[in-house]
Amino acid sequence: MSFVRIGAPLAACLAIFWTAPAQAQQANMSFFVTSTGQGKGADLGGLAGTDKHCQTLAQAAGAGGKTWHADLSSQGAGAANARDRIGKGPWMNAKGMVVAKDVAELHGANKLTKQSALSEKGEIINGRGDTPNRHDVLTGSQPDGTAFPPDKDMTCKNWTSSMQGSAMVGHADRTGLDDSAPAKSWNASHPSLGPEGGCSQADLCSTGGDGLLYCFAAN
Repeated sequence: MSFVRIGAPLAACLAIFWTAPAQAQQANMSFFVTSTGQGKGADLGGLAGTDKHCQTLAQAAGAGGKTWHADLSSQGAGAANARDRIGKGPWMNAKGMVVAKDVAELHGANKLTKQSALSEKGEIINGRGDTPNRHDVLTGSQPDGTAFPPDKDMTCKNWTSSMQGSAMVGHADRTGLDDSAPAKSWNASHPSLGPEGGCSQADLCSTGGDGLLYCFAAN
């Protein structure tokens, strides 16, 4: 048996050739679930920190030419509604599938499922039944994408706490403990909780999360 030795320049060219289609698709991507959290629970540096995280991951995936915002609400004075932060759509995942054509469809009959709510790398996010389960995605929002009233913390102190508080999460795989609407909600399934106060990394992981976010191209 004989082998053909490929020189380094040719190998590099082949690598570029084979990865180009994926990179081209991801350049057109306008929606993803973060492949990783920031590791500090729900202390994300406020909305600015979450947007920066989305932008950094998009840049690494070849889609940094867009302005990326996290689908998060904030509460209290100057409250922000997630639905007002993410642009007008349509939004396309890393494989080229349109998951929602506009804000109304996103918060209605969208096409988000475990198979379509992909990471910026085009990978499926672990869901219920997988190990580890990572389907809880931070949103801090009501089902229509608006902020909660300020009387009860649903944003871990506006994304600055890794201890006390709670944050509303959605299920990226649209699956929960039963067939109720919250269990199947992509953005408003249940508040975080746990022995460390509700906002720590351990708390988020204990209920099937990892501090992940939905990111949308706002332009």
